[in-house]
Amino acid sequence: MKQAFDRDSLPFMKMHGLGNDFVVIDSRQTGAIVTPDLARAVGHRHTGVGFDQLAEILKSNETDAELVFYNSDGSTSGACGNATRCIARHLMNESGADKISLRTERGILLGEDAGNGLTRINMGAPLLQWDEIPIASKMDTLSLPIEGDPVATGMGNPHCTFIVEDAESVDLEKLGAEFETHPLYPERTNVEFISHVAPNRIRMRIWERGVGVTMASGSGSCASAVAAARRGLTGRCVEVVTDGGMLTIDWRDDGVWMTGPTMHAFDASLSRQFLESI
Repeated sequence: MKQAFDRDSLPFMKMHGLGNDFVVIDSRQTGAIVTPDLARAVGHRHTGVGFDQLAEILKSNETDAELVFYNSDGSTSGACGNATRCIARHLMNESGADKISLRTERGILLGEDAGNGLTRINMGAPLLQWDEIPIASKMDTLSLPIEGDPVATGMGNPHCTFIVEDAESVDLEKLGAEFETHPLYPERTNVEFISHVAPNRIRMRIWERGVGVTMASGSGSCASAVAAARRGLTGRCVEVVTDGGMLTIDWRDDGVWMTGPTMHAFDASLSRQFLESI
């Protein structure tokens, strides 16, 4: 059944954080419009726009805005750190404020201008208990009974982090697809491979749930930093080097703070023809 649209076009913004790219639809004036069908159509990189995640900005009575995230397969994602940081920067530029609060499925996330063009977001406390992540049954999340001995972490979405000698040499497409649907993860999982490359610096490559290989991931960087600290590889303030660049992750008492650059690439509109084809 096709989705009905009563408009000639639908404006959107294209943003990215270290190459982790997003379509952002501002629905604060109209109310929610994004559906799984729309997300899938826009997410196709040949017949749509293409993105790693789609974010819809909604009006909120409690915070500066509410964010809802979709993967390119039309499924929802409870958290998306890089998109949250990009939208926080956009909304702070819009209002002139240097601090912001955003409601997500993860809860209320706080953001701030970190100076030098960087934006910082508190992604909340990591979820470390099996039923919070969630994992299928009670177990030690620091050492899962999966070949490779990964660490499980929740950042509003589930993560499975493998600590390896060389993240560059991992067959990410094969192993990411395999472990995304592992039976221990009832809601599927994001899959990271990290290696310790210097004091308080890790290299990370990621397969995102519902998307595939991406150049970076905010929540994945947070989960990887938490896993590295829990295993004693690093301290709690870590530089995470992704395929698209570097994020600084600082696991503090009040949550996991993520600092990095953002990019608002362009503004455009989906045509009526495209909308009617969905």
